[in-house]
Amino acid sequence: MKLEQTDMPLLFSNTNLPDVFFTEYLSQSNGDYIKIYLFMVFLSKYNKDIKINDLSKKLSLSFNVIQDAVKYWEDLGVITKKNTGFIINNLQELELHKLYKPKVSLSSADIEKNSQNQSRARAIENINASFFQGMMSPSWYSDIDLWFKKYLFDEQVMIALFRYCFEKSALHRNYVQVVADAWFKNNIKTFNDLDDYFQRQEKLNKIKKQVAKKLGITRTLTQYEEAYIEKWIVDFGYELNVIEIALKRTTSKANPSFDYIDKLISNWKERNLKTADDVNKFLLEFKEKQKNIKELEKKTNYNNHSQRKYDNLDALYANSQ
Repeated sequence: MKLEQTDMPLLFSNTNLPDVFFTEYLSQSNGDYIKIYLFMVFLSKYNKDIKINDLSKKLSLSFNVIQDAVKYWEDLGVITKKNTGFIINNLQELELHKLYKPKVSLSSADIEKNSQNQSRARAIENINASFFQGMMSPSWYSDIDLWFKKYLFDEQVMIALFRYCFEKSALHRNYVQVVADAWFKNNIKTFNDLDDYFQRQEKLNKIKKQVAKKLGITRTLTQYEEAYIEKWIVDFGYELNVIEIALKRTTSKANPSFDYIDKLISNWKERNLKTADDVNKFLLEFKEKQKNIKELEKKTNYNNHSQRKYDNLDALYANSQ
């Protein structure tokens, strides 16, 4: 393939990169992909013909990595495929396009209103100074402006969003938006909402660890196992003392599963049992009922217990303590 570069003078011996490469692409791109891109930029100055096999040998990278890197940069619009090879596009022009393209979805009144909002302006400058060392790309300003409108976050929540992603070493748009979507779905708008959310998450994570410990699980819980616990806590509103009753009833099971525990707890929810006392009372009454049935069977000389048909509830509590 042949590499070309537009609007790039060929008289200089150095290879130039715009600052926007460091602010927009460096932190969120794979290291090998960056290595490949830089080498392509270098070669493009001289209109060199280069093949993927040559890149693979020159950079000591596999053929598949080279292919994936080329596709990655092509999908971002950083390079453009031609019949004869690729064009290395101007990154500054790309960012200028991003900067103005999102504003098509905003009315002039919206833009004017947001620009006049001094509190939001201070929040954005806080984000720039705290997490971008004062060199935040102009396209971020447009994104933050739109996120204020889309998610209805107050200024403290928006700053907290960037701090959260920064501390996770994931300060790139896709991750920021994923976190913002999650917060929005949890009805977070103010800093108090966010504080309550973090407290709930901390409580949930603590219970997950306690459940794993009580079941003797030393590995990390799977996504599906965590979903069960979230269901019991968030959807059903149960405390750990209720869940613990179900956990104790697995001691007689050879291979206790989250599915079995979930059936127990779901049964209690269907019966509108809200507290540990409610559950214990139900279990005691159920045990007495089963005892009375067995005594009645003995009195009527009905000894062949295997012939008695068990309903779903009998099967659920059979052989449990």
